[in-house]
Amino acid sequence: MPLIGLLLLLLLALVAGALAGLHGLDIEATIARRIALIGGRDPASLEGEGHLPWQVRVLARIGLFIARSGLLSPKTIADLRQTLRMAGLRERSAFAVFVGAKVVALGAGLAAGLGLGLALGRGGALAMIAAAIGTVCGLLLPDTLVRMRRNRFVSRIEIGLADSLDMMVICADAGLGLESALARVAEDLGETHAEISEELTITATEMRIGNSTRDALYALGARTDLDSLKRLGATLIQTIQYGTPLTQALRSLAAELREEQLTRFEERAARLPVLLTVPMIIFILPCVFLIVGGPAAVNVAHMMTGH
Repeated sequence: MPLIGLLLLLLLALVAGALAGLHGLDIEATIARRIALIGGRDPASLEGEGHLPWQVRVLARIGLFIARSGLLSPKTIADLRQTLRMAGLRERSAFAVFVGAKVVALGAGLAAGLGLGLALGRGGALAMIAAAIGTVCGLLLPDTLVRMRRNRFVSRIEIGLADSLDMMVICADAGLGLESALARVAEDLGETHAEISEELTITATEMRIGNSTRDALYALGARTDLDSLKRLGATLIQTIQYGTPLTQALRSLAAELREEQLTRFEERAARLPVLLTVPMIIFILPCVFLIVGGPAAVNVAHMMTGH
């Protein structure tokens, strides 16, 4: 029990430190808004969080407080930012919200585990085990959500990439340059394939603001760490470097991507019989046995009872 009290005390200290950090950040935000008003700028554009719900803003400020406290090393911060970028979370507040969510989930898991353990068990051993399980679950929950977001983001990009290459071929045949073709395809795909549209828009913007074409195309694959986008960037770089026809390279890459997508669909279809085995055994075979053997079982019961 003294150890449980110590854990609760540490949890309260964590919450108090987060609240103190929020107070300090509120003071900094107030000063920044006043400076922005004096300079004639929009205060909501300073943090990029004016459109977010208050719960998300609280998480962002908790995460910003943790990041500024020095608890996270620069390498850890860089890795977390890259992980979020690979999942399509590129807002300025995404990193702070993610860190704040991990802190809040950790505290909530610890509190829920302790409360459940004390409610179910008489001693402190069960409470300690439940607290440890709740802490681990709370710590891993944000990572699991980001991983699920990453999988959805990757699948949507792979679905729309072949269509975007076909549209780039049309733009190249019409005489548009690479930058103009990327911008036009991104604009046309904004409604149907928002993820690939965002990637192409970022690439076209980087090329427009002065970055070298090679660096912008290399960053196209590095942002998401997808092999398909890396191959697209490498193909475009080789086309520019060696002067090969752009439309021919894009047609070949689009055909390869469609063939790979069809192969993945065939693999999923081949797995269906194996996946359906367990549901068939659990739900279908008992019904078949009941229909086939039910009348015989009823007749045997009647014969044994003499009715």
